[in-house]
Amino acid sequence: MKKTVSRAALVGVALCLFFIIFQISVSSTSRFLKYATNSAKPNQEGTRKLKVINQPNSHPPKSLRLRVESPIICDRTDIRYDLCSINGPTFLDPAKFTFFIIGSAKHSIMEKVQPYPRKFEKFIMPRIKNLTLTSGPQRPPCKVPHNVPALVFSAGGYTGNFFHDFNDGFIPLFITVHTIFHDQDFVIVVSEAPNWWPSKYADLLTVFTKHPIIVLKNDTPTHCFPSAKIGLISHGFMTINQTLLPNSKTFLDFRVLLDRAYTPQAQPKVLTSKDTNPRPKLVLASRKEAKGRSILNQEQVIRLIKKVGFDVVVFKPKNKTPLNESYALLNSSHAMVGVHGAALTHSLFLRPGAVLVQVVPIGVEWAAYAFFGRVAKGLNLQYSEYKIGVEESSLVSKYGKGSLLVKEPFALQKTGWDPEIMDIYLKEQNVKLDLIRFKACLKKAYIKAKRFMEANG
Repeated sequence: MKKTVSRAALVGVALCLFFIIFQISVSSTSRFLKYATNSAKPNQEGTRKLKVINQPNSHPPKSLRLRVESPIICDRTDIRYDLCSINGPTFLDPAKFTFFIIGSAKHSIMEKVQPYPRKFEKFIMPRIKNLTLTSGPQRPPCKVPHNVPALVFSAGGYTGNFFHDFNDGFIPLFITVHTIFHDQDFVIVVSEAPNWWPSKYADLLTVFTKHPIIVLKNDTPTHCFPSAKIGLISHGFMTINQTLLPNSKTFLDFRVLLDRAYTPQAQPKVLTSKDTNPRPKLVLASRKEAKGRSILNQEQVIRLIKKVGFDVVVFKPKNKTPLNESYALLNSSHAMVGVHGAALTHSLFLRPGAVLVQVVPIGVEWAAYAFFGRVAKGLNLQYSEYKIGVEESSLVSKYGKGSLLVKEPFALQKTGWDPEIMDIYLKEQNVKLDLIRFKACLKKAYIKAKRFMEANG
């Protein structure tokens, strides 16, 4: 009887344990399915966003799953740029736009990359040439050996527009150098660039590297490097995010770099005892000969600026304007005023603490801050915006006050900037400033500029 009870008890205990384990298993499975279902919902609701930005974090491309020892690794997870690394000796054939890496025929790798940080833009990227990175037993002979790595990027695309020269070129170059090559020597290899580009930016390029710049289209011999990085890192429109940089560099550090490039040729004028009643110098960026966003009553505005108390210099930069001249002008000024446009990129040359007033036409409010307000904040400029009223826009006479283009520009931009809409706001629109309203803005700018002049010369 004892044995029978004992066996029955054991069987009961076993059944209880089985039931508990089964319940735990079912509960865990249920929680997993619930998590998986909930995780899938955002994918269905925001497929486009997840696909572009978030998906690569959970599903990295094959190149990122390769061992660190892999000769070629490409990170394609960012929406703005691709960045590839060649981890070992490489041979560059300029004629073929190809980097060769010695490797096994059985495990050959080939990647193609467009080293221009506007990957998100379908209009311009087809115009950027692909570079080929390939590993295998074949390689060309080395004609020009280098003992430092190569940093490779394209100066094609929108190059020639001063804003893009910095937004897509020198600011990403600064970020990339301080992310990858901090305190390291390297050679700059430019896959494509206009013929004028190396000479126009020669002073600035020599601050990044002491080595001659290699432009592939102007070069024929095979170069060899111990390693290479292909691509430029971008933090966004006119942005240097110090939290993403290992040495926490900012726009002020970028400004120091500009000083190193141009200060020997452009010292700011310092006030002396002979200046008995100095007036702050204001640079008016003129778009008089540009297509769109010009000041229709510019002569009246110039007279008003002088009446408020400034000395005025009308600045009309051209592609051939030497940068050391532009730098000398802005670096010795106390204020800058201009309608939203590429010329305001010269605000990078203003000294920290100077005054910047951006005239903002209707329909470009978001771009005004993203492109130039951000820079002003990073450079510690005293920044303000003069947002024009509807009556100050030339679009009123063409489309009427009741048009959505004039009344509600944001309604037309909810899904992004359609090229046709963008052309209306940027190329068709001019401004006629309300002199009474603008005078109040200028008076505030004058007080700030006067104080800046008295403190800094």
